[in-house]
Amino acid sequence: MGDLEYKISEDGKSIIIDAVDDAMDPVQDFISDKLEEYGCEKKPMFQIRLAVEEIFVNIISYAYSPEVGKAEIRCDVTENPLSVTIQFLDSGKPFDPLAKEDADTSGAMFMEQEGGFGIHLVKSTMDSVDYEYRDGKNVLTIKKNLA
Repeated sequence: MGDLEYKISEDGKSIIIDAVDDAMDPVQDFISDKLEEYGCEKKPMFQIRLAVEEIFVNIISYAYSPEVGKAEIRCDVTENPLSVTIQFLDSGKPFDPLAKEDADTSGAMFMEQEGGFGIHLVKSTMDSVDYEYRDGKNVLTIKKNLA
C-alpha cells in the first residue's frame, strides 16, 4: 500500500482516505468488517461491495480529476430492522449521478452505451439511493436492508 494514508473516525463509523485506486481495498475492508459483525449474508454483502466499488471508482475518476482529493465513507449498521447506510462524501466537482436517465438495459444498444450502467446497478440492488450537494460536498447515500 505504500504511502496511502487514511484515518478511521473515533466512533469507528467512517474512514477518510485519498480517492485513489489503491484505496479500494481499505474502503471495502472497512465496510465488510462492519457488515460481518452483524452476520451479513453473502448475497447482500456482494451487492454492497459492487455498489461501493462503483461509487468509489466514480469519485476516483471524476470528483477531483486530474488532482487527488479525500473521500469520506461512513458506514452505519442499525439493528431494528437490520440495515446498512453508507454515505460517500467528497469535496470534488458537484455531480449528481442520479440526475442522468437510467441506462436502457433492454437490448444491444445497452452494450454500446457509455456510462449510466454502474449507477443503474447501484439503484437496482440497493433499497434507496440519494444524492445531495451540501456544505460544498457531494453526499451520496445508499441503504440496504439486510433482514
